[in-house]
Amino acid sequence: MRIGMRLLLGYFLIVAIAAWFVLSIFVQEVKPGVRRATEGTLIDTATLLAEVGRDDLLAGDAQNGRLAHAFAQLHQRPFRANIGGIHKVRNEYHVYMTDLQGKVVFDSSGKALGEDYSRWNDVWLTLRGEYGARSTQSNPDDPQSTVMYVAAPITDQGKIIGVLSVGKPNSALAPVIHRSERRILWAGAALLGIALLIGLAVAWWINRSISALSRYADSVTHETPLPLPDPGSSELRKLAQALENMRIRLEGKNYIEHYVHALTHELKSPLAAIRGAAEILAEQPSPQVAARFVDNILLQNARMQSLVEKLLEQARLENRVEIVPVRVSIDALFTRVVDARSAILAAKKIALTREGQSLVVEGDEELLEQALGNLVDNAIAFTPEGGNIALVAAAVHKEVQLTVTDSGSGIPDYAMPRIFERFYSLPRENGLKSSGLGLAFVQEVARLHQGDIALRNREEGGVTATLILHRPFT
Repeated sequence: MRIGMRLLLGYFLIVAIAAWFVLSIFVQEVKPGVRRATEGTLIDTATLLAEVGRDDLLAGDAQNGRLAHAFAQLHQRPFRANIGGIHKVRNEYHVYMTDLQGKVVFDSSGKALGEDYSRWNDVWLTLRGEYGARSTQSNPDDPQSTVMYVAAPITDQGKIIGVLSVGKPNSALAPVIHRSERRILWAGAALLGIALLIGLAVAWWINRSISALSRYADSVTHETPLPLPDPGSSELRKLAQALENMRIRLEGKNYIEHYVHALTHELKSPLAAIRGAAEILAEQPSPQVAARFVDNILLQNARMQSLVEKLLEQARLENRVEIVPVRVSIDALFTRVVDARSAILAAKKIALTREGQSLVVEGDEELLEQALGNLVDNAIAFTPEGGNIALVAAAVHKEVQLTVTDSGSGIPDYAMPRIFERFYSLPRENGLKSSGLGLAFVQEVARLHQGDIALRNREEGGVTATLILHRPFT
């Protein structure tokens, strides 16, 4: 299971448990809370009606008194009320009044008139000066038919002369209780939904950051590793920096190992040639033979020196991070490259043409000259006598392309995937191989200029090499 999913499940479990406890407490408190609030209104109503019914009780005709007349008018006057979505269409109060002995002298429903209520808690306690209240089922077989009664004493000159009790069915409170519970549950569900969305967002962010670090770590083995990502967290940023440091050290180690291995491989041939020539010279051959082997030793020594110098130059170039671009004239660039090779062009009778010299680019002038020179050197090396080479500069969309086209033998299919590898080279017309660092150098120059280098064979023979410079450097 992914770490983001584990965090999400843990977070959601904590929120769900906390929400369950809170919601259960709220739901359990709704019913008693509503009933307590209703009980408060009943005691207020009972106290008020006790004052109204006192004169009726003293007159001895409570059944025909003002209180009875008021309830008779109330029953004949229906009303409609919408209380927060709960429709109320009738009066739900049940009021009765007893004398000092607990005998019912008035009943708003007319059913309990004359009955002895002295044993009911509301009457019993109130007649003794205590707070009287009770909750009784109106239907013994229906537990939902309970009615809550609250009584108030009827006093005259400081003495209790009777009791007035006000009752209200608990079923009348059920819609209020159900609506409150339903709203609490909906609010709880919304809370869990929001918590889940927040958890998903956090899990997505963590997975995204970790995935970015994973892709970065995986790219270490690629030719072009991804740039260091910003995870957006101080802890993950430290981990990313640790991975970056590890990558740099691994790349440095691999870089050195690769160069040492490649250099050792490339030095084997000239060293073997020098050793062979030295062994023959030790036998004191004729002056003509000795001179030939001395020339061979000098040639191999020059080859090794050239290889080491180019290798050092390549290493310095690969360690460069950026360049300071300046304006470079294509005409001047082409002129310097061609003039430096005029002698060999003349010796091989190669015709060289130039186009698009009026362009100006921005870049490192020295590096561009070396890169273009390497491409021209390759074109000269593989172009037969009397061949043609063309230098072309063109602006294409958001790029400037410097193209070197020759009429040589082209690149074999087997060599095309490895043509930019360090120390990989193809034999020239004279059978000798170059250092194999020329195209690798051009590729690094293209990288520093945020460009690219592309080689393709021409149908009519030869190769087209294109150095692409992007607009930020033009």
